[in-house]
Amino acid sequence: MGKHYLPNVPHKEEMLREIGFTTIDDIFSDVPPGMAREFNLPEAKGEYEVFLELNKVLSKNRTVLEMPSFLGAGTYFHYVPAHVKYLIERSEFLTAYTPYQPEVSQGMLQALFEYQSLIAELVGLPIVNASMYDWGTAMAEAALMSARVTRKSKFVVPKALSPEKKKILHTYTTGPGVEVEYVDWNENGQVDLEKLKEAVNGAAGVYVEVPNFFGMLEEEFTAIGEIAHDAGALFVVGIDPTILGVVEAPGELGADVVVGEAAYFGNPMNFGGPRAGIFAVRNERKLVRQMPGRVIGMTKTEDGKRAFVMTLQTREQHIRRAKATSNICSNEALVAVAAGIHLATLGPRGLKELGEIILKNTAYLKKRLGEVAEIHFKGVNFKDVPVKFEVPYDVIHERLLERGIHGGYYLGRHFPDLGETALFAATETTRRAWIDSLVEALKETINEAEL
Repeated sequence: MGKHYLPNVPHKEEMLREIGFTTIDDIFSDVPPGMAREFNLPEAKGEYEVFLELNKVLSKNRTVLEMPSFLGAGTYFHYVPAHVKYLIERSEFLTAYTPYQPEVSQGMLQALFEYQSLIAELVGLPIVNASMYDWGTAMAEAALMSARVTRKSKFVVPKALSPEKKKILHTYTTGPGVEVEYVDWNENGQVDLEKLKEAVNGAAGVYVEVPNFFGMLEEEFTAIGEIAHDAGALFVVGIDPTILGVVEAPGELGADVVVGEAAYFGNPMNFGGPRAGIFAVRNERKLVRQMPGRVIGMTKTEDGKRAFVMTLQTREQHIRRAKATSNICSNEALVAVAAGIHLATLGPRGLKELGEIILKNTAYLKKRLGEVAEIHFKGVNFKDVPVKFEVPYDVIHERLLERGIHGGYYLGRHFPDLGETALFAATETTRRAWIDSLVEALKETINEAEL
């Protein structure tokens, strides 16, 4: 249990008197009639009783080691070296927040500077912030930044985008009036270039992911960037950084802005969060000044000693007020530090080996799944593989759960054109024995469902 339970219900009356109220209802007296409701809270218990109750509830959970998971679709089981958790649990990191007093926050500032430096080398762009909430918010901030920089109001994205990212993008762009235009995929599950050419007229930015939501690598990546630049739009690339040991850095292939998910390094899945979004740009004043989030820099003191400072805080309301480039009001510094530690541990060779193992495991998963169902698109997959079944996937998923296996992510809910298709994922942690067990369970499940 990460937090201690402190029972305080017996002191309720004393607490109410201290804040000038008589009853709990008085606190909520300004809530309109009909809006309030009873919370049906249990009777007060001692700490040990609560400890037993919570452990009973938590025992219902099963880890990915107890139940192999092929869920993927943006959240993946990566191995995190033991020393990463040990280091970020040091109080200097664990209790640190925004370093508003840089002179007494040198350790945290240096750790964030190292994170920025590692990400910059990784994505091939020199300026990196530290950091965004997650990949989705980084992408949405890139859409707004593109509009500010180009003074245009359309952001072009692939239709093959995760439903969560689509919701975030809608939330961010609706108020400022930025239009989002979706471009369909081709027969290989990649961006349709002809439809992209039709969509880029008047675009502020063009967004593409490596790999995309279907796990496909864009074979015409460079061409997409050229189409964006020919239309006067920024080329924005969303990246899963675990692939960058086996493909070229997007910044070296023409990307103006790179966003992505830093938490794939150094952080567990943890029910989907917390995370840290990557945000990197080319070294151009118009991009750097419109970049959301803080940038940590290295300088020297008057007596020549090395020091770290918050070089830019253009997103900060306390600095820029209404002129702030973003209203993100927190940071994911601890997650970013963990990612930096993990990246430094891997190094170039380790990152390459990581990408190669994931590619091999994905290829094996794809090959074995092809024995029992149709692989939806042709091309190279990284982590996720879209698989189409003749049997309703919800039936398959439930049967897999009964067999102690967590199946894939059902695409038909958000992409009805794909029918009974699900994304199955593999990473470096996926054992071949797990894949073999999955395929055998699928064979049995499909046969049972067809009877």
